[in-house]
Amino acid sequence: MKQYESNLRSFIKKNGIDCEHFVFGQPCHSVEEAARAAMADPHDFVKNICMVDSEGRPIIAIVKGEDRASTRRVAAALGLDERPRTASPDEILEKTGYPCGGVPSFGCDAAYLIDPMVMEKQYVWTSGGSDRSLARISTREMLRASNGRVVRIRK
Repeated sequence: MKQYESNLRSFIKKNGIDCEHFVFGQPCHSVEEAARAAMADPHDFVKNICMVDSEGRPIIAIVKGEDRASTRRVAAALGLDERPRTASPDEILEKTGYPCGGVPSFGCDAAYLIDPMVMEKQYVWTSGGSDRSLARISTREMLRASNGRVVRIRK
């Protein structure tokens, strides 16, 4: 897992991304676990839902930790004829370069869609490359770093 954390730290440095990166001694699989590890408010966390379209292209839907992403809305936002599907753990690693549970809100060759409710926060916590690491980033910086689009994608 250290390899993935190191890859993200290198990406952050190389691209001048203004964020903080943390590695914890405990898993951050769920929002609740991540909030405990970071000693932060669970409402300040986002989830990065990895999907693939019918052509196999990766999509990362970013929603607040308590929300779910709508494949119908993701398809509409991207002008897809078919709804994307959730990527398998193997596909996530292959297409993003990060394991399931570690995919950050920036740094992958993917279409990033950010729900507007996320942008209401000044700062958010996101996955940091592994299931034991997190990044804290401003939502404006996350939008810039991901080259994402803000569009309603939550259910």
